[in-house]
Amino acid sequence: MKSSYVHGYGPRENIRLQVQASTLAELLLDDTRYSAGSAVLEAGCGVGAQTATLAGNSPGAVITAIDFFRDSLVQARTAIHAAGAGNVSFAQADILRPPFDEESFDHVFVCFVLEHLPSPLDALMSLKQLIRPGGTITVIEGDHGSVCFHPDSEYARRAINCQIEIQSRSGGNALIGRELYPLLSRAGFRDVRVSPRMVYADASRPDLVEKFTKKTFTAMIEGVREKALECDLSDSAAFDRGVRDLYRTAQPDGVFCYTFFKACAAAC
Repeated sequence: MKSSYVHGYGPRENIRLQVQASTLAELLLDDTRYSAGSAVLEAGCGVGAQTATLAGNSPGAVITAIDFFRDSLVQARTAIHAAGAGNVSFAQADILRPPFDEESFDHVFVCFVLEHLPSPLDALMSLKQLIRPGGTITVIEGDHGSVCFHPDSEYARRAINCQIEIQSRSGGNALIGRELYPLLSRAGFRDVRVSPRMVYADASRPDLVEKFTKKTFTAMIEGVREKALECDLSDSAAFDRGVRDLYRTAQPDGVFCYTFFKACAAAC
């Protein structure tokens, strides 16, 4: 299943993804650890932003990372080589038509993938077939509707809504975090448990202000500027004002919040 990744695949986006992954590693992945000998599939590894943390958290697990795009896999291999992880192999594959036998893996891990797919339910049902009895799936997604900030700004909210609309027109869903429980339940998983993971950034947390508020979220919104203008979702003055107001939340009196959703479920 080819994804509709609206942020592009250039060097700037690669850097943004790596910054995001390192910044959120403890919040999102510290409690994801697999036992030695476990066969783990990372479905939709992209440029390997999460893969290195997965491999480091579970050095005894055998991790297979797949992605639809060959160029992304090239970058992922480079990232894993730099991290010195020896327990990861890569394959180019479509999540809907994975080249593996049924019940090939003990666990499946999916992070920031479903939001870009036109049929996330089909993807989950496909992945479920790959999990052995007693195995699990872990899914992590964001939800742009969860954003709140101070000082508030209608321009900033409109800029964020531009990104949400662009992703929707491309077949994705930037609000999918809130849907993980019903999606996994409909796909046939059981014991579905969802935990919200909030990023809260103010001047007392300068690392999060710099790396998440500015270099992850606001950089992402800024990156869809040309598409927003091309689609007549905004004019340049309003969009630029929105981006400036998002950067304004990174000032000493500013606050920025965003919630990710992490779901864990049993395959059968």
